[in-house]
Order: sequence, then C-alpha cells, then structure tokens
Amino acid sequence: MTISTLLTFILGATVDIILLAYGARRLLAESRFSLSRTVVAGLAGQALTSTIFFALASGWHIGIRGPGPAYGVVLGFAALAWACGLLLAMAILVTWQAFIPAGTIPPPAAWPRSLRSRGARSRRYWQIVRIFTRCGVGPMLARGPFSATLARSLTEALDRSGVVFVKFGQGLSTRRDLLPPEFTTELGRLQDRVSPLPWESIEQVLGAELGGTVMFAGVDREPLASASIAQVHAATLRTGERVVIKVLRPGVTQLVERDLDIIARLARRTEARAAWARAIGVVTLAEGYAVGLREELDFRVEAANLAAASAASAARGVVIPRVHHDLSTQKVLVMQRLDGTALSKAAPPDGDREQLARDLLDCVLRQIVIDGIFHADPHPGNIMLLDDGRLGLIDFGAVGRLDSGLRAALQRLLLALDRRDPVALTDALLEVTARPDDLDEQALERSVGALLVRHLAVGRAPDITLFTELFRLVTRHELAVPPEFAATFRALSTLEGGLTMLSPGFDMVAEAERFGQRELTKRLRPESLREVAAEEVVALLPMLRRLPRRVDRIAAAVEGGRLSVNVRLLADERDRKVITGWVQLGVLTILAATAGFMAVALLALKGGPAMTPAIGLYQFIGYCLLVICALLALRVLAAVFRTGSS
Repeated sequence: MTISTLLTFILGATVDIILLAYGARRLLAESRFSLSRTVVAGLAGQALTSTIFFALASGWHIGIRGPGPAYGVVLGFAALAWACGLLLAMAILVTWQAFIPAGTIPPPAAWPRSLRSRGARSRRYWQIVRIFTRCGVGPMLARGPFSATLARSLTEALDRSGVVFVKFGQGLSTRRDLLPPEFTTELGRLQDRVSPLPWESIEQVLGAELGGTVMFAGVDREPLASASIAQVHAATLRTGERVVIKVLRPGVTQLVERDLDIIARLARRTEARAAWARAIGVVTLAEGYAVGLREELDFRVEAANLAAASAASAARGVVIPRVHHDLSTQKVLVMQRLDGTALSKAAPPDGDREQLARDLLDCVLRQIVIDGIFHADPHPGNIMLLDDGRLGLIDFGAVGRLDSGLRAALQRLLLALDRRDPVALTDALLEVTARPDDLDEQALERSVGALLVRHLAVGRAPDITLFTELFRLVTRHELAVPPEFAATFRALSTLEGGLTMLSPGFDMVAEAERFGQRELTKRLRPESLREVAAEEVVALLPMLRRLPRRVDRIAAAVEGGRLSVNVRLLADERDRKVITGWVQLGVLTILAATAGFMAVALLALKGGPAMTPAIGLYQFIGYCLLVICALLALRVLAAVFRTGSS
C-alpha cells in the first residue's frame, strides 16, 4: 500500500467518522452528548460500515464468477452499510445516555482536577470521621441516651471539625425545644469561645491587609473572643478611640468551601432519593446556607450590613457598633468597641432582666417587620450586656432581608396567629409558600386549626414550639417556604435562647403579640390612616384616569353588538412546546411502526428483480426500511430518556 493510498484511506475514514458522529447527534436532536461520547459512537459506526462494505465486496469478488455487480448496486449497498453504521452510532449514544446520563461523569479534560477534588473530599471525610471517633461521639451515640459526657464530646468534635460544624453546633445550642439542657449548655461554649489562634497568625493577616499595626497606638495580643470564622482583639487608634479588630482566620476560606461542597453534594443526593427532601427543597436550603456563610467570609459585606442595621435601629435601646470603613478590608474589620460582656457569660441585674429582654425582642421584631433588615444569628454570644446597662448586637456577618411584600405577608401571618384564625393563617401560609398541585387545602386548614387549639387554647401560654410545629406542618404538606421566611423564624428561634438567659420564663410569643397589637394600633390612628389612604389614592390615580374611557368603549361595544371575548388557546409558549413534542413523538412512532411493518412484508416476498444472486430488490428495500424503522425508534427512545432525566 502506497503512502498516498494510506493517506486517502485515513482522510476518508476521518470524514466518515465526522459525518456519522454529526448525523447521529442531529438525528437524535440531542446537544448534551459530550465530544468524547460522540467520537466513540462515530468510531464504532465507521468500523461497522467498513466491516459490512468490505464483507460485501469480498463476497462479490470470491463468490461471483464473471463481471461484478452494477455500479448502482454497489452504491446502494454502500449507502445501506453507512446507514447501519449510523444506526450503531445512534444506538451507542442512546444506550450510553440511558445508563450513564450526560453530566454524570465529567469530561476527560476535567478528570485530573476532579481526581484532586475527590481526593481532597475523601481526606476531609476521613478527617471528620477520625475527629468524631477520637472524641468518642460514635460509640456513645450507639449506646443510647443523651448524657453530659456525650454533650462534651460532641462539642469538642464540632470545635475541632471546622467552621461549618461550629456554626451547626451554634445553631443547635439555641434549640432548647429539641435538646436537653446539658447539650445546649455545652454547645453554647461554641458561640464565643473557639480554640484561639496564636498572635503570629493574626499578625500576618494584619500585615497583608493593613501593612501591619502602625495605624494603631496599641493592640492587645490576647483575643477578646475567638469565633469559628474570626478572632477579635482589642486595640486603640492613634486618636485615642478604643476599637476592636476582627480578623479572618487564615485558611478558613478553603476549608469552608470544601465543607460546603460536601454539604451541597449530600443535599443533591438526598433530594434525588427522598420525597421529603424534594418537598422542602433541601438543595435550595443548602445553597442559601452556603451563600450566607460565604458572605460572612467577606468583612466588607458585614461592614455594609452594620451600616444599614445601625441606621435602621437607631435610638431603640440596643447599641450597634460603628464601623471604621477606612481601616476595614475583606479580611479585617475595625469597629467601635462596646464595653461589656457577652450575654453567654454575663449576669444581668435582677431588676432589669425583663425590660432588657423586652427591648431586645422589640429591636429584632422592628428590624424584621418594619425595617426589613435584621440580625440573622442573634445567639447569646452575639448579644452584649454593656457596662451602662444597655444591650449591644455584634457580628452582623449574617443578616436577613425582607422586601415590602414579604413583610406584609409576615404581618398578616402574625395577625392570624393573634386572632387564632385557622382560615386566615392558612391563606397567609399559601400566600408565601410554593404550593404543590395536589395540595389538599381542607386537610391543611384542619391541621392548622388543630395546631392553634394545641398551642393557643384558653389557659395555655404559647411558646416558641408553636413556630417549630408550624414548620413541621408546612413540611408535611410539602409547602416550600421561601429562604427569607426560613431565616426569619430561625433568627427568632435563636433569639429565644438569649431572651431566656436575660429573663427566665420570658413569654416571647405573648410579647410578640403585644408588639403586633401596638404596631396595629399605631396604624389605626387617624393620621396613619390618612397617610395610607393618600398612598393608595396616588397608586390608583393612573388606573382611575383610564377607567372612564374603558367603560365608554365597553358600553359602545355592547350598544353596537360588537362586544366579544377573545380567548387564546395555548397562548403560553411552554404549553405549545409540550404539545408539539407530543405530536412529534407520536408521528415518529407511527412512522417507525409503518416502516417496520413494510420492511417485514418486503422481506417475506419471494421473487422480484435480483440485485445480486442472493438478494433481490424487495429484500434490499426491506433492509433499508428496517434501518429507517430502527433510526426512528432510537430517536423516540432518546426523547423519552431526555424527558425522564430532565
């Protein structure tokens, strides 16, 4: 074989592979097949095409004496061989998609990075397992009941495992409705006392971000507090003002991203396998948690949050520190120092306990209901009891935001709770949640009524467990709660721990009801009603101006007998696409079946013009129709698998 012949063969085979791969992909109407899958299918199709054609050519040369078949016959069999190769390429792609959907395995180019990422995740998995094993959490959980020893071991394991797990423990420490007191007490240590870092590590961050400590008159090397994300040190500016420096822990960003990746993967697997996870939107919740935690890693976000919350909460009895923006960066935050002690370590004066708790609840409720920006993590470690007797709120890395529509819906929900009205409460829930198509509203209303009877019956004081059971009820009926609402009730649940420390026996729900009644009374004052009425009239003016003309047109159309109603069926493009897809699948199925029946009938016929001594024209056409039937059937199967995977 000469070099020119070899090059011609290679070029022809390459063109054939490209045509087969492109044809298979186009006929299946699928653009998600990766390049590697398409190339493998094209290679297999080209191999089958060459095998069939060379087998036919060999048969013609060996078994036939005399002149070979006509040119048209050779061309027809070559086309049939190519169609068989195309059929094999399509079958490979469809089978591959059925067993290993596109996206399940990353492309080869991403394998090195994927292997490194998988190795890092595996090491992190085993690191967490070793930490929990060394702390003795696993064996004690297997043995049975909760104990103070298990609480200490769990707290130590969470402390050693990193930021994400410390945050998880901080959330658990406020859930007195779920965990026994020894657990909440031990987990409460995570709120403001995580293992501190040496000053040398903190000094390196200050050097990289601010060029060192030259702008400070002095910095205390012993930390005021050591949290999961940052460490806080007292300092004094050259102006004499006392401040605190909040410094991001070195290497915490990479560790958080790795743990968030693990959580996201677990959430996707759980949602794919469990109906309850799909109902409450586990993936969405995990994504919201990840977004909030990433914001906490950027102190520029916290500085903006502090400025917004401070402006909204001014003169309300709770102090929020002022930020020095010129000294703050992504990893360093310089704030006004609040002289006091964290609530988790403080002992408030007996006479001021209830009033302090009322001020704190009033501040947070105003942030939520009135201002729309609120502290999303008000655990006792983030609440300061100041030396002058007031309270302070710190650590605004995580804040919640509610737009005017969600605030109005929340107010209606709280008003329905205050009135003990199950119908209004059901309507308020349905207004803010994504309802499934098969929701039984009557069953939901009965469940809400039973909940109100249990918690708000005469002679029984409501407590925070009311909201916990309300969320369980929402989950049971597969209503998806917006992340903003979930953050609101999570903040209130977290706040309950601090309120209990301030004033044991403090009735949070009753105080919230009184707050709502006060706000409602303010809105029912004559001046407030006039303002609301004026705003509504201003909003309605454009519509009122157009209303007479529209009424006149309708009256003229009725008088002249020209009034008609135009209803457009299938006006939504999504509906048209669905029906078009059904029609296309139906037509392809009918064509495939018709081609198959005709192929069987032609293959069964005897006689007719002969193309070769062994194959007649009818049999050749039957084989062609059989290939067409298979191609159309594969197109239908590809559409079915694509719909199922989506």
